[in-house]
Amino acid sequence: MIDQTQATAAIFVTDSPAPQDVAVISDGLDEFNLLKAGINDRRDLAVLARDPDTQEVIGGLTGRTSLGLLFVDLFYLPPGLRGAGLGSEILRQAEEEARRRGCQTGVVYTISFQAPEFYERNGWQRFGEIPSGQGTSRVFMTKNLMR
Repeated sequence: MIDQTQATAAIFVTDSPAPQDVAVISDGLDEFNLLKAGINDRRDLAVLARDPDTQEVIGGLTGRTSLGLLFVDLFYLPPGLRGAGLGSEILRQAEEEARRRGCQTGVVYTISFQAPEFYERNGWQRFGEIPSGQGTSRVFMTKNLMR
């Protein structure tokens, strides 16, 4: 543990942190959360769409579950796969897995030109919006997974 009266650190800004550097931050936060909450349930989550011929990933959803929450981090499908229900099925499967893991609520943020209407069609609700310039905004959404 660092003696707070002697705490110093060199600050370094980067757009390409090394994986081991990210791990120090992630592991430290996980340890802190465990000490405070007494729960160590953080797990990554991915629902992947694969090309049926090559089995290469062509889209999908990534996120995580932690302390009763599903966090949707990234969600992408190529334009040719949109509009036929595949995205809704991917989201449904992520929500179902989150429920199996004990999550009660989902959280996502999207950009105003991306997919807020998609999430709304799938039962998500806006709870905040922050302008981010150039006529766009970040739209924060949530869903009660216990319904």
